[in-house]
Amino acid sequence: MKVLFRIFFILCVLFFISENLQSQCQINSLDCEKKWNKIEPFFTPPDKYKGIFGNYRSPLLFYNGDIVKTSQDWDKRREEILNRWSDMLGKWPPLIENQEMTILETIKRENFIQHHIRFWWTPLEQTDAYLLIPNEKGKKPAVITVFYEPETSIGYGDKPNRDFAYQLAKRGFVTLSLGTRKATKDKTYSIFYPNIEHAQVEPLSMLACAAANAWELLSKIDDVDSTSIGIVGHSFGGKWAMFASCLFDKFACAAWSDPGIVFDESRPNVNYWEPYYLGYHSPPWRKRGIINKDNPSQGLYPKLVKEGYDLHELHALMAPRPFLVSGGSEDPPERWILLNSIIAVNQLLGFKNRVAMTNRPEHSPNAESNEQIYLFFEFFLKNKCE
Repeated sequence: MKVLFRIFFILCVLFFISENLQSQCQINSLDCEKKWNKIEPFFTPPDKYKGIFGNYRSPLLFYNGDIVKTSQDWDKRREEILNRWSDMLGKWPPLIENQEMTILETIKRENFIQHHIRFWWTPLEQTDAYLLIPNEKGKKPAVITVFYEPETSIGYGDKPNRDFAYQLAKRGFVTLSLGTRKATKDKTYSIFYPNIEHAQVEPLSMLACAAANAWELLSKIDDVDSTSIGIVGHSFGGKWAMFASCLFDKFACAAWSDPGIVFDESRPNVNYWEPYYLGYHSPPWRKRGIINKDNPSQGLYPKLVKEGYDLHELHALMAPRPFLVSGGSEDPPERWILLNSIIAVNQLLGFKNRVAMTNRPEHSPNAESNEQIYLFFEFFLKNKCE
């Protein structure tokens, strides 16, 4: 009788677990469907831009002109793009994979804990940042946020709708807020390795390296699901998030808020030519502003333009990882002409709904554009819907 009772008890437990799992799966499926219905329109270009590729060099062509026809070809082409851009941008120093953070201060905020931390984001430089961990137990998705300084993203700044880390933490994400506080104060903005007089890596690429080191730190935290770490930033932070996610493939997905996703010398905020982005040259620097004959660009940037490179080659490195362009004044709907080539790469690999863009008239983010970003992360990271 005891054996029969134990068998009956075990069967009841298994039935209960099975019913709960089935119920939870149904709930998750409904939640995914609701979120997808909200974000689905972001993945389709307006009719006037569908299938339009412009004059941009296709990422599905090798540099020698050969055509990428298979996923195996793409693996080789992807490696070719990454190696070419890494050579042009400058090789990163080795990533810091086993570092430890120092906790400077811990406070309780609403439904999460906030740690003020310090860690090495380059082999030569430490930074302080904010780590926000929701109270709920278990592994959680995470998002790194990047901006001029780390306080704005945790809700301590005076610029509205840039508090990505704070809002995502309230939604159950672990968030890590980074910023270049001292460099911003000095109006040099970026990271110069090994120093500002003789940088060996383009500063925007070195920011990406720092974000990769932040990923390594975040992935070791017990509360974090290391397979579900994204990155987001606005403007300067949008450029930073874009280069980080494209050059470091451990980021599961990314959202870029109006960074300027194409070289466009008519737009003052699409200023990749500046020495703290892709136009590094030893100080004294060119006068900040639009390129003209009296104030030409220097360094790598004019070489990139002259030789026909553009940022869609980096975007192609995201495939098949999903990304969202939260476009404003610098990334209007016609940027789909650039993004169509990344859709083509994903189609070759057998994926759809990996490239998204939303649009607003202003450069600054707003409540609606931010909600779109949060839904994007919830769909691809929190619910892991596909």
